[in-house]
Amino acid sequence: MIEPAKIDVATLREAYRAKKLALFDTLRFARAPTRSVHTVLRQLSALADQTLCTLWREADFGDALALVAVGGFGRGELFPYSDVDVLLLLPPEGEAGAIDPARIEAFIGHCWDAGLEIGSSVRTVDECLAEAEKDVTVQTSLLESRLITGDKKLFVGFRRRFARAIDPQAFFVAKSQEMRHRHQKFDNTPYALEPNCKESPGGLRDLQTILWMTKAAGFGSRWDDLAKNGLATSFEAQQIKRNEALLSLIRARLHVIANRREDRLVFDLQTAVAASFGYESESQRKSSEALMRRYYWAAKAVSQLNQILLLNIAERLQPVDEQHTPINERFFERAGLIEIASDDLYEREPHAILETFLLYQKTIGVKGLSARTLRALYNARHVMDSKFRNDPVNHQTFMRILLQPYGITHAFRLMNQTSVLGRYLRVFRSIVGQMQHDLFHVYTVDQHILMVLRNVRRFFIAEHAHEYPFCSQLAAGWDKPWILYVAALFHDIAKGRGGDHSTLGARDVQRFCKQHGIAREDSRLIEFLVAEHLVMSQVAQKQDLSDPEVIGAFARRVGNERYLTALYLLTVADIRGTSPRVWNAWKGKLLEDLYRYTLRALGGRMPDPDAEVESRKREALVQLALHAQPFEAHKALWATLDVGYFMRHEATEIAWHAKQLSRFVPPPNVPIDPKAPPIVRARLSPVGEGLQVVVYTPDQPDLFARICGYFDQASFSILDAKVHTATNGYALDTFQVVTTFLPDHYRDLISMVESGLAQTLTEAGPLPPPSVGRVSRRVRSFPIKPRISLLPDDKAQRWLLNISASDRAGLLYSVARVLARHHLNLQLAKVTTLGERVEDTFLISGPELQGQKTQLAIETDLMEALAS
Repeated sequence: MIEPAKIDVATLREAYRAKKLALFDTLRFARAPTRSVHTVLRQLSALADQTLCTLWREADFGDALALVAVGGFGRGELFPYSDVDVLLLLPPEGEAGAIDPARIEAFIGHCWDAGLEIGSSVRTVDECLAEAEKDVTVQTSLLESRLITGDKKLFVGFRRRFARAIDPQAFFVAKSQEMRHRHQKFDNTPYALEPNCKESPGGLRDLQTILWMTKAAGFGSRWDDLAKNGLATSFEAQQIKRNEALLSLIRARLHVIANRREDRLVFDLQTAVAASFGYESESQRKSSEALMRRYYWAAKAVSQLNQILLLNIAERLQPVDEQHTPINERFFERAGLIEIASDDLYEREPHAILETFLLYQKTIGVKGLSARTLRALYNARHVMDSKFRNDPVNHQTFMRILLQPYGITHAFRLMNQTSVLGRYLRVFRSIVGQMQHDLFHVYTVDQHILMVLRNVRRFFIAEHAHEYPFCSQLAAGWDKPWILYVAALFHDIAKGRGGDHSTLGARDVQRFCKQHGIAREDSRLIEFLVAEHLVMSQVAQKQDLSDPEVIGAFARRVGNERYLTALYLLTVADIRGTSPRVWNAWKGKLLEDLYRYTLRALGGRMPDPDAEVESRKREALVQLALHAQPFEAHKALWATLDVGYFMRHEATEIAWHAKQLSRFVPPPNVPIDPKAPPIVRARLSPVGEGLQVVVYTPDQPDLFARICGYFDQASFSILDAKVHTATNGYALDTFQVVTTFLPDHYRDLISMVESGLAQTLTEAGPLPPPSVGRVSRRVRSFPIKPRISLLPDDKAQRWLLNISASDRAGLLYSVARVLARHHLNLQLAKVTTLGERVEDTFLISGPELQGQKTQLAIETDLMEALAS
């Protein structure tokens, strides 16, 4: 029978907790140097050791077994809410009979009772070795083992046998593969908006992995050991320690501020962590942006040094015997990597720095840079000064990199990873690691720019023609791809400076073009693209493309077909490079329509409404004939529709409407039956995404709101709405909608919409209140102030309502309810979702818009709807 514990576990728990919280306070707002974090982490580890030793003595195990710290706890540094991982090491099975399992179980229970977050295992030496052989994670945990108390001889014997059993080469391969898989999980980038400071690329786990590899191979277990053994320079070891300390402090403060184990820099915690570092929000930059930029720079440095050390360890474990193939007198190729001929090459010949990336593009079979080359680049950063940036030879080399037919994307990404791009283009350096809290971009500015560069480049690669067929078709006839590459590099380069980044970026690229000897004609085009890179998406997504005046104004702005084509290609690449969620087929169609309409206008053929209507009618009649529709069945419907309807709908839509609705048109001069059943028809959208839905029903003031209410309740998102009131008093409204709900067959989805929406419109009664949509964490963390603009058109007959707000479920329905309440007629709605932000445009009319007081009331009601 086990004797009850003599110590008061509750008292021990309170003492442990009090001492731990005192150490937490030193972490929370410490103004001491960053590296002092390791002292606190060691003190937390020592406090856990003391508590464990007290409980061990009380358990009275004596020297029968050993208590061993493993995993992160084994390193002797304990983060505030990390697990206390221990191994109860048992003697060989023949000698373990005297140890009562219940006593071990009681010890572990007392550890929990004392406030220790225990992760425990109980094994003999043989069992440890067997588990380590099967699982590299167990092997890694045991590699970090440290004796806390108990049988020292047993522990030493275990360490000796474990060291003999581990295969450094196999361990290196396994951990390298593990690291690759982990990086893939985080999209192979340290620049996630909510990075995991432990697991993400460039995080603490990368540094720990290096030390595990070197420890297993006997090369050392500390950074200074690596420097002594030639795997790192003393400067590199110093840089690693500095960045490791910063990442450790961020992780420790995350734990303390979250009051739990939290390794992710989530939006909810970024501001609080930033405050703990003394960052304050300014007019042009949030405090969290300053913190995240510092984090990204540290993670980038860790990634660079990690790559160098991995290559060095691999070569030390398995020396490469491949022959050196000379490329020129300064470089040679070795095992598929570019290697410098001498360590001081970049110090002696700075021109060779950019030449490295030119050779990387041009040399067939090369897949990267060697550790020696990467190290030389890292240590030659001071060489890339103003003299280096103003050197004409470097200007020529940089332009040659842009002019290469292959490897553009890979070269520029590698230049950014090695910090060469930011050193050469000083303006680029200022946006490296800069977050964009606009609920739109999901990448840092530098990563977004490189993503846009990649997208532009893919337009010119035949293998990617299936992705953007129209863009690839235009690119095939474009003579100077490098013009678009330069525009992509500079289009957002002035973000975060204050002021209009398009205007500031145009000035930057003007200096670049002059400095790099770019012809004036090409320079003007590049400046235009940077200055106007937002215009085409704004016109396509916010204005009425059926209005000849809109097309005419945009045509005058671009000037000619060459400028139009370049702007279209850059716009598509830019939108695709903001977030995987932002682009959709409907946006693609709007941009392509704007391109085609403007191209026709630039050719001197401005839209003639009468001719355009007749052309679309003729094309629609051809399509109706193909579907064997009765002769002149369409006439009854078309007779009730005005020019605006035919201008806003393409021939395929006009034919579809006629086919679906003609037989439901009431005879002329017959009074409207307000109880006539609504006609709802749906089909797969011609643009290839979602559904196109048409509603034909007697008009009513709140019709648009009821339709929005149905789509909101059914979890559909409206991308576009075209609202028409026919001369017979019927509404003919067309919607483009998308949903994440996927039934077994698309016909089931169509049937659900047709029956569900018709039933909603049939039911009488007041409009239901909007649902309270759940707001995402990102919107909560970075809310944007709703904005409303209500302005008349040139003829003061219609009004343009622009709304910008954080996205949430039910938002469009809330707006529609306000329009219905004020008896406003809606003619056109364009709904643009940009990540977590919406930019909606409505073309409205109504007598209430004529009075200033009623305009103010409308805007007030809309603001309340957006804020609710």
